[in-house]
Amino acid sequence: MLHRVRWKSPYWPLHLMVLPGLILVLIYSYGPMFGIVIAFQKFMPARGIFDSPWSGLDNFRYVLDMPDSMRVLRNTVIIAFLKIVAGLIVPIIVSLLLNEVRKELFKRGIQTLIYLPHFLSWIILGGILIDILSPSTGIVNQALSWAGIEPIYFLGDNSWFRPVLVISDVWKEFGFNTIVYLAALTSISPALYEAAIVDGAGRWKQTWHITLPGMMPIIVLLTTLSLGNVLNAGFDQVFNLYSPQVYESGDIIDTFVYRIGLVDAQYGVATAVGLFKSFVSFIFISVSYYLAYRLAHYRIF
Repeated sequence: MLHRVRWKSPYWPLHLMVLPGLILVLIYSYGPMFGIVIAFQKFMPARGIFDSPWSGLDNFRYVLDMPDSMRVLRNTVIIAFLKIVAGLIVPIIVSLLLNEVRKELFKRGIQTLIYLPHFLSWIILGGILIDILSPSTGIVNQALSWAGIEPIYFLGDNSWFRPVLVISDVWKEFGFNTIVYLAALTSISPALYEAAIVDGAGRWKQTWHITLPGMMPIIVLLTTLSLGNVLNAGFDQVFNLYSPQVYESGDIIDTFVYRIGLVDAQYGVATAVGLFKSFVSFIFISVSYYLAYRLAHYRIF
C-alpha cells in the first residue's frame, strides 16, 4: 500500500526526468573513482591498475616536497577566491541596476548582450583576449599608446595576469547569475514597495530594506555553491591564456596536474594531487552547507 502511495505521488515524473542525468553522473563521475587507487601506486600503464606496485603515501610525500606545490596551491586559492567574490558582487549590482530600467525592450536587450559570452568556450574567448591584449597589435595597448602609456604585456606579466583572469571570468559568467538574481526579484511582492513609498522610503532604502533581503535566499544559495569551487580556479581559462612566464602567479592545481600527469607521465603523482584537491573541496562545501543553514536558516537538501 505504501509503495502505491509513493508511485502515485505527483512528483514521480520529475524524478524520471532527473534519471538520465543521474545515470550520466554515475557513469562519468562515480565510475572513474575506482582509479583513485593509482594515487597509492607506482602506476605503470603497461601493467595496469591491478598489477602496478603499491607505493603507499610516497606520491603524496613527493608532491609535498616539490618546490612548486605550495605556490600552485596559493595561486589556486587566491584566483578562485577573487573570482568567487567578484562573481557574486558584480551580478548583484547589475541586477539591481537592470531592475530599475522601465523600458522592457531595452532591458531585455541588455540581458541578451551580457548573457551571450556565457555560451562561448574559453578556446574562442582565449583567442579573442590574446588578440585584444597583444602588446604590439592589441586594441588595448594601442589605446594606451595614444595616451602616452608604454604597452603592457598583460598575459606575460605576473602583476597583470591574475587581474586579467578575474576580469575576463566575470565578463563571461556574470550575465548568467544576473538573470538568476532578476528571477529572484520577481518573487518580491509589489505591496512591500507600495507600503515603503507610503512610509516615505526612497529608492535606496527600498533597495536596502526590501530588495536585498528578498534576494538573500538566492544569494546564500549561490554563495554556498561557489564555496565548493574554492580550489577550482578554471582550468580551461588558465590553460588557454597562461605561459611559462606567468607560472609564478597563474599556475593552478589543475594545470599543475595536467603537466605532471599528461606531459611528464607521472600518473600516480597527478592522481594524488587530484585526490587531495577533491578532499579539500569536499571539506569546503560541507562547511559552506553548514554555515548556510546556521547563519541564514537555508537548506539546499
